[in-house]
Amino acid sequence: MRLFILTRHAHSTLNVEGRINGDPAIPVPLTDEGRAEAARLGHQLAPLGLQLCVYTRFERTKETAECILQGRNVPFLLEPLLDDIDVGELEGETLGEYRAWKHAHTRADAFPGGESLDDAARRYVRAFRRLLDRHETATLVVCHEIPIRYALNAAAGSPDLDAPEHGIPNTTPYLFDDDALRRAAEHIERVVR
Repeated sequence: MRLFILTRHAHSTLNVEGRINGDPAIPVPLTDEGRAEAARLGHQLAPLGLQLCVYTRFERTKETAECILQGRNVPFLLEPLLDDIDVGELEGETLGEYRAWKHAHTRADAFPGGESLDDAARRYVRAFRRLLDRHETATLVVCHEIPIRYALNAAAGSPDLDAPEHGIPNTTPYLFDDDALRRAAEHIERVVR
């Protein structure tokens, strides 16, 4: 059985500010609290024979991965398909403004100058399939809240990618085997078709 451990990046400076970031070129470092969270997760995962760590183009995912795996010889792989959603002109806005825009539009509507939730979901499907095509038996994936939320809800067969699981805490490990990750990819694809 293969194991995929998906975790959201650790607590970042934008978590403190309550702002959104969908542009990987904007540096968003971890807080001291975030680095401590990542170190705790690293301690939890220490007994596992991780063979690969996947992260996104966002600095906070790589920094989280490095804190989790400090002192371990695990190869890293950049996977842009798991990047956070491109929110375009909403970059740097508050979570409240992001949520208000989201509630006034459908999943198929692109954020002004960005991508739609459905487009991001299709991108996550491609990323999950890429992971399934690999051969490592234990992979750590450090990414963002939305791909994890979609994977959890889709693997459970929910018709809503945002429910029942909604709030994905920082540095909490979510475990998927091959079947669960494949189910997630297939169900996300059905929901956004």
